[in-house]
Amino acid sequence: MIHEYQLRVLPEQAASEQSLKEYIGREKGLDIRTIHAVRVRKRSIDARQRTIYINLKVEVFVNEDPSEAPFVRTEYPNVEGRPAVIIVGAGPGGLFAALRLIELGMWPIVVERGKNVRERKEDLARISREHKINPESNYSFGEGGAGAYSDGKLYTRSKKRGNVEKILNVFCQHGASVSILTDSHPHIGTDKLPAVIENMRNTILSCGGEVHFETRMDTLLIENGQVAGIETNTGKTFRGPVILATGHSARDVYRWLYANGIQMEAKGIAVGVRLEHPSMLIDQIQYHSRKGRGKYLPAAEYSFVQQVDGRGVYSFCMCPGGFVVPAASGPHQLVVNGMSPSNRGTRWSNSGMVVEIRPEDLLDPSLQLQAIETFPNSAEAETERLILQGATKEGEVHTLAMMRFQEQMEQVCWQQGYMRQTAPAQRMADFTRKKLSYDLPPSSYSPGLVSSPLHFWLPPFISQRLSKGFQRFGKQSYGFLTNEAVMIAIETRTSAPLRILRDSETLQHVTLKGLFPCGEGAGYAGGIVSAGMDGERCAEAAAAYVNR
Repeated sequence: MIHEYQLRVLPEQAASEQSLKEYIGREKGLDIRTIHAVRVRKRSIDARQRTIYINLKVEVFVNEDPSEAPFVRTEYPNVEGRPAVIIVGAGPGGLFAALRLIELGMWPIVVERGKNVRERKEDLARISREHKINPESNYSFGEGGAGAYSDGKLYTRSKKRGNVEKILNVFCQHGASVSILTDSHPHIGTDKLPAVIENMRNTILSCGGEVHFETRMDTLLIENGQVAGIETNTGKTFRGPVILATGHSARDVYRWLYANGIQMEAKGIAVGVRLEHPSMLIDQIQYHSRKGRGKYLPAAEYSFVQQVDGRGVYSFCMCPGGFVVPAASGPHQLVVNGMSPSNRGTRWSNSGMVVEIRPEDLLDPSLQLQAIETFPNSAEAETERLILQGATKEGEVHTLAMMRFQEQMEQVCWQQGYMRQTAPAQRMADFTRKKLSYDLPPSSYSPGLVSSPLHFWLPPFISQRLSKGFQRFGKQSYGFLTNEAVMIAIETRTSAPLRILRDSETLQHVTLKGLFPCGEGAGYAGGIVSAGMDGERCAEAAAAYVNR
């Protein structure tokens, strides 16, 4: 017999199956010897009060053993010789598109400009060690995309866009822990996700699909007003409809699309910093205890959001027990991101702290001028001013204006970091007081930090809102606003700076048949799970297009 219960237990009671059996036997009047297994279906932490509780939804197997696997497997047939669909990009959008195409009997051909996930790791290490960035193999480009080394958080609010459970089950089928099916904020971990991605690639190959690394799409083949395939930097041509899943940092792709009249539009982004606290301090604040998390609780998370002067200021991609990494994808750029290993066991916790920016903000001449004038030694200031104004007509924002703004901020940050990957940084409370930090706390950012007056050179419409946001967050959560925390600049790649327009029904480009803009880079997703779901939807649309 299987019983289902909703439980509210102490952390030590939820720590193991045996302790749960003892609790359930005692509370529900069951003989513990008859409880063969307890399967957790949902798990969340309630830390609103001083006493911390774990909320659980469990299945209790009395006098019987679980017969089904803890996750649902998907069958993938052999598709050699079937109609081909080209997938540009092997991030979560591209990989899930490929797997879904195989389910549907289509032949996926994946082209990825970067290296496979194992070789890519060597290039990432070189960024920290030698301050050298391979423009084709970095934290943004390579197998797994930006998500592969961004720690594998799988929480999404985009549940109406697809089957979240299907995405999580596919991850489990390829080696992820089944805990991602139960946790309220599931997480695979930077150390575990690369092997999962490699297993997904092996499934694609074993079913007859193709994966081509170090192969960059240079041109779309357009014949009779339809996409017929792609040309690549290797000289190879691949023919078929194209799912374009290039990620939010493929600026050369955006430029090619714009130059060739492919309809796109500027969209809002968020820009700010990585804010890093000692993880013990965050544990103490969130768990209301000087002892921090103790033995049975995970590294604490937080989420903050405020409206400041008409724009959102919020925490983004919070990484408890994690580290900050250099995430630039080309020369003369400095960008930071955060990640966590599966055990979330480092001395630091970080999150993006960002300010919402809308395309129309770039039409305000005072905002543009403030941004430009803070850029030291800019020989192209006048050109950049025109780009930032970006108006093709009065009141209209240039399609590439937001992308250029990202580029400009990253270049300034690189200059402030002594033209290396050493990141400009400032203590949090000093920033709100407009004081230079004469020393900086220890940090997880391995290329190193340099003290810099972020309050001075960040554009005021960002720095002023960040400062007000921090002061409000400090009132919400006592101890959060502190000089033990350090701001590390700059976080710009929270999402794509534009959207490639597509039909809401067919998911094809609005004017170009056979092109399926996909995932985060196309402006239709915001993380691993939502990109995976969009990849599946684009695969279904591409299969329907081929079958027609």
